[in-house]
Amino acid sequence: MMSMEFFWLLALLGGGWYWYTAMRAKELARRIGRERCDEAGLVFLDDSVVLTHLRLRRDALGRLALQRRYAFEFTRRGDVRYGGDITLLGEHVIRVEMEPYPDHPDHGPTDRS
Repeated sequence: MMSMEFFWLLALLGGGWYWYTAMRAKELARRIGRERCDEAGLVFLDDSVVLTHLRLRRDALGRLALQRRYAFEFTRRGDVRYGGDITLLGEHVIRVEMEPYPDHPDHGPTDRS
């Protein structure tokens, strides 16, 4: 039978492992959001991302990994906030989505005169 001290040690190590991987994943999502906004000439707002979903998924090799989805906000001209999502599987970015914004190709041509 497992002693109580061993149980608490495992719980502490498990919690520390989760916290460490969560901080690494959040920093990766923040960096990716900032880079995508910079590439598009947008402003990454509040320099932050927020965890919105967390679940276990299998990766391409069939191994279990944590899938995390982070939300962030950005602006084009500073007057309206738009949303975006970054999905990570383990330490790999699997999707980045951003709402359409003015001057975005999905809005068609704009008059720049």
